Amino acid sequence: MNTIRLAASFALAATFASAAHAADWSDTSLSYRYGTKFSEPYNGADITKHVVNFSHASGYKYGSNFFSVDYLLSDENDPSAVGSRSGAHEAYALYRHTLDLGKVTGKNLSYGVIRGFGITGGFDINSKTDAGYNSKKRMLVLGPTIMFDVPGFLNVSLVALHESNAPYNGFTQKATDRYRYDTHAALFSSWSIPIPNVPLEFEGYANYIGTKGLNEYGAPTAVEINVDMKLMYDVSSLLGANKNTFKLGVGYQYWKNKFGNPSKTVPGATARTPMVRAEYHF
Repeated sequence: MNTIRLAASFALAATFASAAHAADWSDTSLSYRYGTKFSEPYNGADITKHVVNFSHASGYKYGSNFFSVDYLLSDENDPSAVGSRSGAHEAYALYRHTLDLGKVTGKNLSYGVIRGFGITGGFDINSKTDAGYNSKKRMLVLGPTIMFDVPGFLNVSLVALHESNAPYNGFTQKATDRYRYDTHAALFSSWSIPIPNVPLEFEGYANYIGTKGLNEYGAPTAVEINVDMKLMYDVSSLLGANKNTFKLGVGYQYWKNKFGNPSKTVPGATARTPMVRAEYHF
């Protein structure tokens, strides 16, 4: 987990440094989600997971930052080691910075339903202890972004992904040298849309990730689709707190060909996961 901690420290330092100079807005949250229908490639069982998340989003003079860390705790259907009755643990961190080209140039780049254009860059890092793959993902992200003029926000990015992994195979007890996939394209979207006249927000992301060549074992990869949606109700007034402090809601994740594993040949490579969620914003 040392690399996760280092990446988290770097992302937070970059985020708070920019925000400290000219913060227009910020939102930091702790959240929890729970589901019983998670799935992992090469594991056909339904997996129960508890997920604790820390996120920070902020906007400043020239753009915005987003940083998120998930800590995922699986049940015994996703064991931490071969023959173990305890579940796997995973940490997944990501950081994104979007540079708003209109703000940088001082020009109004809006056009019709488009509010502006930007450049988004960042990284993903994960570390997982499980009986089989033991992922150690590293990924760099870079590409243009369109920001749509909607209540809340809707951003769509076309990015290039440079991804590698160096898993330790729990079945063969052998480490894999860091393997670099083909650089590949992805279409990322994220949104947060308030529902008029009620304290509800529709939030989420949808990713369409192209094939990345052969995996580290020489097998072909598949197009990956990951859609995670949530409907959150602001219960702050019921608890005597400021607006948007406490939220409760439900979510659903559809993840096809997870990590590029083709569902046609790999059991557990597609997940359909309803969840309950709770958030505290500060």
